[in-house]
Amino acid sequence: MTDQTEVFRALADPTRRAIFERLTRGEATVKEITADFAVSQPAVSQHLQALRRAGLVVERRNGKFIHYKVAPTGLRPLIDWIEHYQAFWLDRTQHLKALLEEIDP
Repeated sequence: MTDQTEVFRALADPTRRAIFERLTRGEATVKEITADFAVSQPAVSQHLQALRRAGLVVERRNGKFIHYKVAPTGLRPLIDWIEHYQAFWLDRTQHLKALLEEIDP
């Protein structure tokens, strides 16, 4: 399993996020992805490599073409991290609400 640092690092780049979002709509080749962005084919390939290393996309070979799609469990480290802090913030916001009610009944 990939740790959340790799997921955050991969999604920190706006172009990678856009490519990831594009792949949420369906599988695509590098050529198809390149056509959707004002980025060179080598740059798209590098972004896909980073997304693959982070576990966010998987590839499928079909002859000379490589098709990329979103990995079903790729966002799990990010979701786990958010869930961990969601509990923290829910507790803190309840304390803040109680404090505000004490101050301004």
